[in-house]
Order: sequence, then C-alpha cells, then structure tokens
Amino acid sequence: MNTICTITETVTRDNTADTVGSGDLPVYATPAMAALMEKAAKTAAKELLGEGETTVGSELDIKHLRPSVIGASITATATLTAQEGRKLVFDVEASDGSGIIGSGNHTRYIVNIEKFMAKAGSTA
Repeated sequence: MNTICTITETVTRDNTADTVGSGDLPVYATPAMAALMEKAAKTAAKELLGEGETTVGSELDIKHLRPSVIGASITATATLTAQEGRKLVFDVEASDGSGIIGSGNHTRYIVNIEKFMAKAGSTA
C-alpha cells in the first residue's frame, strides 16, 4: 500500500486557537490541524474511488504535541495503512519547520454519494 498525500497550509489569524474558539492563544488550533490531516487523507483516498463515490471521515485519534505560531508552514501527511472493503485507515502526521507537531490515525469510509445523501436526508 503506497497511498500517501501531503498538504501544506500557513498559520494565519484565521486558524489560530483564539480565533476558532478552541483556546485562548494565537497559535495553530488543534481543530485546524485535524482538518488538515483529514483533508490529506481525503485527497489520498481519491485514487481508490469509483464513479459517484467519495469518502467520509468516521474516526480521528490524534495528539497535538507542540504549538506553532502565526506564519509557520504546517504540512500534514496521510498514509494509507489498511483497507478493509470500504474502510480506509490512515496514519496522519503534521509538522512545521521545527519538527512534528501532531500525529495519530484517521478512519474514512468509501460511500456512494447519492445513497449517502439520501440517507442523510432521511428521518429514519
């Protein structure tokens, strides 16, 4: 299995803990790191999809290890480690210029878009 994706973003006022409400300090927010990790996994999974399919996240188990200040470049990498039918499991890691700032794992499922949205709109 060699499905890997790396995505980078810069820490700005828009993705700091004090702006998104997850903390009081102007450092990279944990929810922003989580979203970047998920985006990397979602992008990595694209090569496994058929027509009319996408993936949805179901589990995210991460640790945010170190703060990153405004202006830092954050790189998230998702590596597919297991596929069981429609279930995809990724190792995820984020780093800045000083080293690893977060790591963990993320599970996504391949779904049919039309069926998923129909089910999401149902009341049952």
